[in-house]
Amino acid sequence: MKIKRVFLDMDGTLLNSQGQVSKRNARLIRRANLPVTLISARAPMEMSQAIDTLDLTDLQVGFNGGLIYRLEKGRVQPIYSQVMAQKDVQYLLNYIRQHFPQVSLSYYDLNNWYCDKIDEGIRYEHSLTGQGPTFIQDEARFLKAPINIFKIMMISFDQEEIQALERTLRQLGMASVSIQRSGKAYLEITHIKAKKSAGLTYIFEKEKLSKENTAAFGDGHNDLPMLNRVAYPIVMNNALAEIKKVAYRVTKSNDEDGVGYGIQKYLVKI
Repeated sequence: MKIKRVFLDMDGTLLNSQGQVSKRNARLIRRANLPVTLISARAPMEMSQAIDTLDLTDLQVGFNGGLIYRLEKGRVQPIYSQVMAQKDVQYLLNYIRQHFPQVSLSYYDLNNWYCDKIDEGIRYEHSLTGQGPTFIQDEARFLKAPINIFKIMMISFDQEEIQALERTLRQLGMASVSIQRSGKAYLEITHIKAKKSAGLTYIFEKEKLSKENTAAFGDGHNDLPMLNRVAYPIVMNNALAEIKKVAYRVTKSNDEDGVGYGIQKYLVKI
């Protein structure tokens, strides 16, 4: 049965350690001529370069499923969106800043990334995505937050700190939000309905896809709902052992063009 759509995580999967789609990886993916949808925790502004590199025109999924959209002439055309409640955003921002003041804290609406401090985490994210934040100099205004926020992002390179932060936020018992790790240094909060599996469900229904003709590539815990939804879950060699347990196949790492390699080796002849 021919694969009708391939779903790709970005960080740690499609993108190499420099945050780029290599020329070879892009060439291998395009050569397969399979419909591709990116499903990422990233904002559209951070996905656009990969979309252009792969010449993608179909629906894409950002903010861990909180946004389904097309990129048309450089403009985001939302098809479905699920923003966080403003009261939740304000409560969380103030709580995090009070109890974990050293953690890098920022948030996103549809077109902007906001911060009030240029710290190590902000500089690191900028180095990966090439995007510059909208700087809000006044802390009180930053913590008040505008409406229509899709994601709160925290970055810490101290593993004990990021684990303590995750544990503490989960103990708040906020049923309206989803708290997920993304790699070792990132903790991200979105609306509870913003899940990669929700993005898949929308596209499955719209395109009348069945599990048997879909595949996905991922490397992290937040990819598990996506990987479990498709018939051919392919996991990166750089993934943790528990993620590899769900794999149909384990492909090469993200720094070895594992997506392009995996598509050519495991999918094009199905």
